[in-house]
Amino acid sequence: MAFGKGHHLHLIDGSAFIFRAFHALPPLTRKSDGAPIGAVHGFCNMLQRYVEGNTGSDAPTHVAVIFDKGSHTFRNEMYDQYKANREEMPEDLRPQIPLTREATEAFNIACEELEGYEADDIIATLAVQAREAGGRCTIISSDKDLMQLVGGGVEMLDAMKNTRIDREGVHEKFGVYPENVVDVQALAGDSVDNVPGAPGIGIKTAALLINEYGDLESLLERAEEIKQPKRRQTLIDHAEQIRLSRKLVLLDDKTPIQFTLDDLEVRDPDPEKLLDFLTRMEFRTLTKRIADALHVEAPAIPEPKAEENAPEIETVPFDKATYTQVGDAEALQGWLDRIYERGYVAVDTETTGLDEMTAELVGISLCVDAGEACYIPLTHKANRGDDLFGSDDLAEGQMGFEEALKMLTPMLEDPGILKIGQNMKYDAKIFAQLGITLAPFDDTMLMSYAMNAGLHGHGMDTLAERYLGHTPIPIKPLLGSGKSAITFDKVPLADAVPYAAEDADITLRLWQQFKPQLHREQVTRVYETMERPLVPVLAQMERYGVKVDRDTLSRMSNAFAQKMGALEAEIHELAGHSFNVGSPKQLGEILFDEMGLEGGKKGKTGAYATGADVLEDLATEHELPARVLDWRQLSKLKSTYTDALQDHINKDTGRVHTSYSITGAATGRLASTDPNLQNIPIRTEEGRRIREAFVAEEGKTLVALDYSQIELRLLAHIADIPELKQAFADGLDIHAMTASEMFGVPMDEMTPDVRRQAKAINFGVIYGISGFGLARNLRIPRAEAQGFIDRYFERFPGIRKYMDDTKEFAKEHKFVQTLFGRKIHTPEIASKGPRAGFAARAAINAPIQGTAADVIRRAMIRMPDAIAGIPAKMLLQVHDELLFEVDKGAEDDLIGAARTVMEGACDPVVKLDVKLSVDAGQGANWAEAH
Repeated sequence: MAFGKGHHLHLIDGSAFIFRAFHALPPLTRKSDGAPIGAVHGFCNMLQRYVEGNTGSDAPTHVAVIFDKGSHTFRNEMYDQYKANREEMPEDLRPQIPLTREATEAFNIACEELEGYEADDIIATLAVQAREAGGRCTIISSDKDLMQLVGGGVEMLDAMKNTRIDREGVHEKFGVYPENVVDVQALAGDSVDNVPGAPGIGIKTAALLINEYGDLESLLERAEEIKQPKRRQTLIDHAEQIRLSRKLVLLDDKTPIQFTLDDLEVRDPDPEKLLDFLTRMEFRTLTKRIADALHVEAPAIPEPKAEENAPEIETVPFDKATYTQVGDAEALQGWLDRIYERGYVAVDTETTGLDEMTAELVGISLCVDAGEACYIPLTHKANRGDDLFGSDDLAEGQMGFEEALKMLTPMLEDPGILKIGQNMKYDAKIFAQLGITLAPFDDTMLMSYAMNAGLHGHGMDTLAERYLGHTPIPIKPLLGSGKSAITFDKVPLADAVPYAAEDADITLRLWQQFKPQLHREQVTRVYETMERPLVPVLAQMERYGVKVDRDTLSRMSNAFAQKMGALEAEIHELAGHSFNVGSPKQLGEILFDEMGLEGGKKGKTGAYATGADVLEDLATEHELPARVLDWRQLSKLKSTYTDALQDHINKDTGRVHTSYSITGAATGRLASTDPNLQNIPIRTEEGRRIREAFVAEEGKTLVALDYSQIELRLLAHIADIPELKQAFADGLDIHAMTASEMFGVPMDEMTPDVRRQAKAINFGVIYGISGFGLARNLRIPRAEAQGFIDRYFERFPGIRKYMDDTKEFAKEHKFVQTLFGRKIHTPEIASKGPRAGFAARAAINAPIQGTAADVIRRAMIRMPDAIAGIPAKMLLQVHDELLFEVDKGAEDDLIGAARTVMEGACDPVVKLDVKLSVDAGQGANWAEAH
């Protein structure tokens, strides 16, 4: 039957699938020959999920995957700079492109491309044909260029977000309906595709103009009517460029394709052909999963030699029907028997929230075999129709809370049973609230981080998709959002059981993959000695928290508000009139239009950029931007700290309980969140005052111990700089010494300004600072700043050699290492353009900053034992500093014990050429202690 009414065409944007698969997944090579296959693996997973998810009444009757064929199209004949800025295709992606075509054919899905045309043009042609034939068309892509096709039976589907884009969705994106999208794009241009557009006009302004004048041609013909002088002149001066841009963005819906819609009819895959392709690619898990779906036996793929004692990796398909609900003691005992027989179990908790200090336990999930998991609900509320908020009655089929914990606690604390989790710090704190100490354990999040820092995120959803080819059940549909959101104890058990049990199932499967990989990646020591042991230390610190005085914060907020008011008055006087100081748009117009300052650059929205970097440059010319910087700093201090910190004070403890992310930075640095206590500024007087609100309890003292210039000391060792080593050995002021060496100023004649310049260079060089960046920091001419850097490298040639050697190592291995073996991956080190410079600077700094992070981790892990006999608690870690609370009279004992641990943190693994030094301070509040 010819394509027509009742038929439904799906058009898949093949290039989007390929690039999503390539950039979202870690590198993967075929074991037999080392060929790159990561993008092909991800592409096949996406195709399989697409096939599995498109069944039922709305399933497609016709489908095709559309690809680009070559990079030169008819648009390059119109405009030779079209897409000229695009980077070259990555070398390891190029050989995978033909394989994705082969994969599409193996799935028995039509695969189309056309020389001289883009995939979008073919999609446009087929979509229009389907519409004219009376059928429907769904374009599976999120590409904004395709939105001009939406309407009249044509829609788009963003497969990654599982959201449909109709006419209203296009209007939300562009501010106009599909028929005017090309007009808006022609005005706004596209920096990615190098479509010129109208300078200074972005999407929002373009939409306003098109909505006012109807279409692009009418706008250009009536440009003289536009009131804004700059906008009017831009349209008049660039009219032909804008018309050319419209031709470039308008899709050709009459491409000379050599096939018909009827040729795209949905076809079942040939099992033999599909499995043969997957077998050649050596996709073991995917081959098994698809074979099961096709109800045929999976062909054998030779396995690589197994690691000794490596746990067997299961290939059981995910099936939520296999998950069970445990509701009585007999069923739970059955699971406990299996756990004791196996010796390990994946554990996950469900709670009423994300704040471990206030969240309550709702249920526990367990898994000992892939595909077989259970959920033990404990406090789920009965569902009374739609009234999820009105009942406190417990749902039926649950064990008593105390009974379940009494049975589970011996297993959770048994030293002979390994507990496996994802982000075990959270679960450990939840159990600790109930008096349960979770040990021993493995953490799949930390395993992934030890192996793949810098490559991708380490959340469960990310890891499941990357390594298991599985998209977990999402939580948002269960809990809802906004005012109608519910907590997990209100989720009906029919929905809660598969969601919770699946988390434990995924965790076990990830552990089965990751455990042997730690050894192969040579990061077992990193995981065993610096990642996993840190979890109980952080959990204890977070639970204890730090006391914050609300009254002090309130007084500071009022003082900041008054000072901001005074600054506003000064800024208005400098500007000559009142305006909203917090409005970047108004500020830009005053600086560049009214005051005529140089350097104004407009973004896509048409507004001038007024970021801190811009204002810092202008501050050397005029007082107004300098005062705005002062106002912004106070505004941030007030909103982020003196106001917000009051909301973070726990009503039961009177303390603030930050949460540390172990995997928050590729270098190993911890990240503090809810609230972030690591970004409290200390370079300004106002910023330092924030620390006055962090106080000791009655009868106690706060003690701060801080590594002195640890990164410069590590640079001296790692880069082997004799002059720096000797300076540290002699106890010299390192910044004054650098200034004396570079500028020829005797030490006894050193001025604070010269020392400040040397300090900026010392730290700037570590971070790969440019002459431009140093000039901005020191507010000096760029040539002078570059001269400083050049002389620095002449005086300390070892630093340049270290930087060059590190970059070469990173380019060859795609990672760098700390002194303790931590790998920090540098996947973009071989890229081109601005990203390459950023990647190179990150690679140079990572071994130094990463080693510093390793040092303080090692100190923190040893600290609890070292201070066990002292009445003290470790409260906070902020970069190179540790903060303690100690009983009065025991300060010296704490400082002595903690300093010994911190200064000896490298022993016995690394013997540094430069001795680590730790400064100590104490006081009634953090500001005094630091």
